[in-house]
Amino acid sequence: MDELPEDHDDPSAFRGGFVSRLSTYTAHALRYWEPRRLVYNAVLACVVVAHVVIAWPSSREKLSFDLLLGLFMLAVLANVAYCAVYLADLFVQFSGLHVAWRRGRVVVLIVGTAFAATIAHFVVQGNL
Repeated sequence: MDELPEDHDDPSAFRGGFVSRLSTYTAHALRYWEPRRLVYNAVLACVVVAHVVIAWPSSREKLSFDLLLGLFMLAVLANVAYCAVYLADLFVQFSGLHVAWRRGRVVVLIVGTAFAATIAHFVVQGNL
């Protein structure tokens, strides 16, 4: 599946092969990353809840509808940032390293989640 079609002169055969590979690799990426999005969001939610609980007497006074809307906006942006992993995932799969990448995805998930949790920590710390 990683090789060019037999007829190298036929551009439609190449496009068909590319689309087929893109479809397959995208399906692999979706099957891996989407269930783990729940873990990513749970970690970020735990960071926010921990800050609210730790600073409870004063955080209760700061809770407002505007703050909740801001947190919602940040949650959406965090999920948009999570989608960046698909670019890296597809790039590595097309490079022919998809077998090794299946093991390396865990590292990307851990580092990306830790980075997002660190950002969430500093954002929430500044608002509560």
